[in-house]
Amino acid sequence: MSEKTDKQLELDKRYLRMAAIWAENSYCKRRQVGALIVKDQMIISDGYNGTPSGFENVCEDEFNVTKPYVLHAEANAITKVAASSNSSKDATIYITSAPCIECAKLIIQSGIRRVVYSEKYRVEDGCNLLSRAGIELSYIDLNE
Repeated sequence: MSEKTDKQLELDKRYLRMAAIWAENSYCKRRQVGALIVKDQMIISDGYNGTPSGFENVCEDEFNVTKPYVLHAEANAITKVAASSNSSKDATIYITSAPCIECAKLIIQSGIRRVVYSEKYRVEDGCNLLSRAGIELSYIDLNE
C-alpha cells in the first residue's frame, strides 16, 4: 500500500470507531447504529438510530419490535446536514452497519460519494444500489 492509502485507512478506522462511540447515544435496545458525515477531514454531521425529535426515547414496542417511525443513523445524519449550512456533496459517510436500501437512496440523493461501514448486514440491497450508483463502498472490519 502507498503512504496515502495507509493514511486513509487509518483515518477510516478512526472515524468508524468514532461512529461506534456515537452509536452509544441511541436508546434502541435491539441494535445501536452510528453515522458520521466527513468532508475535507472535518465532521459535518452525525447521527444515530432513534425516534424523531420530541418523541419518547423508546425504539421498540412491548414485543421488542422496532417501532416503524424509528429513524436510521444515516437518515438522521443526512437530515441534520441538510438543515445546516454544510453540503454533503462529495463527502464520506462512516456507518457502523451497512446501509439499508432506504438509506442508500438518501445517500445517493445527498451527493455523498463514499460509504465506509464496519458491519455487514444480512440484506445487501443497500450496498448493491450504492454500487450501481457509482458510489465507492468500503467495508472495514475493526476487529482485524
